[in-house]
Amino acid sequence: MHESIIIIVLISLIFIAAGIVKGVLGMGLPTVAIGILGLVIAPVEAAAMLVLPSLITNVWQLIAGTSFVALSKRFGSLLVGICVGTPIGVSFITSGNTHIVTTGLGVVLVGYGAYGLSSAKLQVAKKNEWWMSPLMGVLTGILMGATGISALPVAPYFTALNLKKDDLIQALGLSFTVSSFALAVGLYFTGQFQMAIATSSLIALIPAFAGMFLGQAIRNRLRQDVFRRCFFIGLLVLGTYMALRSLSLALAS
Repeated sequence: MHESIIIIVLISLIFIAAGIVKGVLGMGLPTVAIGILGLVIAPVEAAAMLVLPSLITNVWQLIAGTSFVALSKRFGSLLVGICVGTPIGVSFITSGNTHIVTTGLGVVLVGYGAYGLSSAKLQVAKKNEWWMSPLMGVLTGILMGATGISALPVAPYFTALNLKKDDLIQALGLSFTVSSFALAVGLYFTGQFQMAIATSSLIALIPAFAGMFLGQAIRNRLRQDVFRRCFFIGLLVLGTYMALRSLSLALAS
């Protein structure tokens, strides 16, 4: 009984911390939570536990903005691409072959975070969106299905389009909502999203939202330039954590 209480408190603290990161950056809840949860449970179980917190916090992030219709039209092909790519990636996470993929994702995040903090700027012309958006969507879906993490390559893509702070947060929410739903469907049809895990996932909503609201309060006090710096620092830190942890697990196995 005592051990169960400790586990519940620990999981709650994990989701509060992950929620704070998401509230500030508009992303990072799965990255932080799945990395720490993965220390005590299998990656596919951690991904399943994250489905409802990820999905519902993403919906909240999505509806909190004012550009839902415009962003949905602009990035419709990207969202379709996510739905196409996610089932492909789910086959990787259900087989347990995720360490190399996750390590690679971490390295890319580190590189992009460092690049964003430099004076250089990666830009994508709006005229190229017609072919880049669906491509980014498919790649994001594959990586989401394989690792439970939906930040790449969609987050760098959105920042390269020079979206403003609020539009960036809402566009990420839109993408992550579709990704979470697609992952839930994929896990359900492979038999990984079971009732016991779904119940734990529902309970995890409370600390996840508590952390997210705190993080949003912090973000609302940040200027655009400060937010941009925090965003890229966050990518760098998250990427370093992902890469080092996944590499150590890959070497251990």
